[in-house]
Amino acid sequence: MTISFFSEHYINPLTVFGINRIFNTESNKELLIDFLNAIIGLSGKNRICDLQFLKPEQLDTMEMGRNSVFDVYCKTACNKSVIIEMQKDPAIFFWDRKLFYSAFPIRDEILTRKKWNFKLDAIYAIGLLCFSFFDGQENNECYLHKVPLKNTEAQAIHDKLTYVFVELPKFKKKENELKTQLDKWLYALDNLSEFDKQPAMLSGKIFDKLFQVTDTKNFTPEETQAYSFSEKYYLDYVNSIRTAETEGIQIGKRLASDPHFAEGHDMGYKEGYNHGLREGICKGFDEAEKLLRIIFFKSMKEQGLSDETIAMILQATQDIKDRT
Repeated sequence: MTISFFSEHYINPLTVFGINRIFNTESNKELLIDFLNAIIGLSGKNRICDLQFLKPEQLDTMEMGRNSVFDVYCKTACNKSVIIEMQKDPAIFFWDRKLFYSAFPIRDEILTRKKWNFKLDAIYAIGLLCFSFFDGQENNECYLHKVPLKNTEAQAIHDKLTYVFVELPKFKKKENELKTQLDKWLYALDNLSEFDKQPAMLSGKIFDKLFQVTDTKNFTPEETQAYSFSEKYYLDYVNSIRTAETEGIQIGKRLASDPHFAEGHDMGYKEGYNHGLREGICKGFDEAEKLLRIIFFKSMKEQGLSDETIAMILQATQDIKDRT
């Protein structure tokens, strides 16, 4: 029996199923190519014309406890390596994590070459952030951040490693304000599940294909079931985070009245609030994440889904399967 509890015409692209269908599928490769050219800002002879998907396990995409929705690891026809991660919420050691993943192509390059003289191909590490991270910047409304290697005088010193981040919540443009291809992509990703039909501003070969492959009416029964589970997991995840935030706020209020935090009411409240919010979110997220993954794995096995489909939805490891 097919289970479907979604009513939207087009899928939610922030789900595991949605983002993999759009960007991590060989038959939809042209969508990823166009998106990469737009977000990196490549044009002319520098444009990506083709790419090859590399094995996802090289990035440990099945690791439990990850707070990212997906990883794409690919190499362009010009041997540029691209890593893309959609991150649902802030993680501790944010930059350490980015550095770690951007090192994978370097490792692979060393292992695949018999003779290596330290010459590296370019690496682009792209992060699609479902939260605001760069609020300390002067222009905190800026949603696109390119982070190349520069010296203290802001002079580029190396072009082989570039980080690109998009803070999705900061993208606020309306349909009549869309000017660039990246504008159109971010607008589509932000509003896709809300559309009843394809907007006139999102037309042409690329977006025609985007709306075709994300139209829920075109799904097979197995795809419908897989997306239903993925959407439910996403919604429960969001609700668990909101619950954790609420509990964190309550902890923060209690700590704010503690003399340890109350050196001046305003300062004490702020420190207590922030401390409690972080504590509540961390504890709530950890417990909710573990529980949700176990519950959904059992439920999907009972519905007869294959291990491959479940792995795509939950990104579960064999350890979790054994435990359940």
